[in-house]
Amino acid sequence: MPDVAALDVAPGPDRPDAAALGAAFAAGTTTPLEVAQEALRLMDEREPVVNAMWVRDPVEDVLGRAEAATRRWAEGRQLGPLDGVPVTIKENVARAGVPMPAGCAGVEPVVPDVDSPVARRVDGAGMVVLGSTVMPDWGMLSSGVSSLHGITRSPLDPSWTTGGSSSGAGASVAAGYAPLAVGTDIGGSIRLPGTWLGLATLKPSAGRIPLHAPYLGRVAGPMATTAADCAAFMAVLSGPDPLDWTSLPGQDLDWTSVGTGTDVAGLRVGVWTTAGYGVEPEPEVAAAVREAADALADAGAEVVEVGPWLTQAHLDGVNQFWQARSWADFARLSPERQERVLPYVADWVRAASGLGGTEVVDAYHAFGRVQADTVAAWDALGLDVMVSPVAPCAAFPAEQPMPYPDGGRGMWHINFTMPWNMTGQPAGTVPWGAMPDGRPVGVQVVGRAFDDLGVLRVMDRLERR
Repeated sequence: MPDVAALDVAPGPDRPDAAALGAAFAAGTTTPLEVAQEALRLMDEREPVVNAMWVRDPVEDVLGRAEAATRRWAEGRQLGPLDGVPVTIKENVARAGVPMPAGCAGVEPVVPDVDSPVARRVDGAGMVVLGSTVMPDWGMLSSGVSSLHGITRSPLDPSWTTGGSSSGAGASVAAGYAPLAVGTDIGGSIRLPGTWLGLATLKPSAGRIPLHAPYLGRVAGPMATTAADCAAFMAVLSGPDPLDWTSLPGQDLDWTSVGTGTDVAGLRVGVWTTAGYGVEPEPEVAAAVREAADALADAGAEVVEVGPWLTQAHLDGVNQFWQARSWADFARLSPERQERVLPYVADWVRAASGLGGTEVVDAYHAFGRVQADTVAAWDALGLDVMVSPVAPCAAFPAEQPMPYPDGGRGMWHINFTMPWNMTGQPAGTVPWGAMPDGRPVGVQVVGRAFDDLGVLRVMDRLERR
């Protein structure tokens, strides 16, 4: 058990974001090398408690990248505004030679021999990769609890969870190691750490950032401290790649427009605070959403109420398919390896052991039912944007695998995030206040299909309230 009282982390306005670092590099007031040295120092100091990193790249590699970026800035040859900016990458995003155990002690890690499209683009932008970040077993928990890595703790208060499954990615930003991280999201795994760590994050449109290999509902996306930083990172990460057959066609999107001021007058904004299934939000969480909606209304947006449109059966079907998919991995393990899987995850997986083919296919079709019913509800209201809770609750104890782990309610907290993975619509998180005990509360901003820029612009407008 780490000495949780030993951590002294105070993220805030004095911690440079990526945009501020780029401006400082251009002005010559600091260098990528100096920033990388500070990142390494912070990891040495904070990792014994935070536990965000799976693989820390060798110091000589990190400093070598930073020195090269420092020379480029000095000579006016920088590769872009993020050249020399530190970044971390979630462990399930392939980097050549870095093992990918999916957070699970029971598996033999895959060791890729080539970089994923995301890793290639990060390198091509001159960013300083600090390493790969941890995740819980198979990415199927909304916490930082892993059979392989142990517990990842919130840098804001180590007794709290980071959220998951992009637990290490979010923690690396909240702890100040890097202003940017790559996470992935299949039901909320970028956005849940976003709300519980007080970050700005984006689950992009499906196909906006290429994955290898693509999987239904899963996306990669940026985790940061501002919407403008998310947008700057999207400029690096987005665009088609032949390895991902779901890639969206290339578009000339002005990512630099985020952060320059957004006029929300005339936008039709839905406010959704009653899910009708899963767990309903705590009063403080619902109040935060209402306040964000009021801020948009004060800026000229038209705000309309959104009632429930999905049922518990929708979520249960999605959960059952995920169980069946994970059972396929679990069943291939030897009995000895199965014993190493986190018991909570192993019990969840075994619930699918008796499913037949027809039942698995029926569960798969739940994805389509969520998609069809959600698009119909959106279109009926004619929305441009929706604001909602990210999760029904604030951060829970770090040792706990899920916010509601008992009584078959394991996935009930993703009722506000899961639908947008099924529709592919972009959805981001923006910090909005805190619980009385200081735990952050975020608001989810959802946009029309393919309108990633619209989501980021509304997030930026809320940040400037």
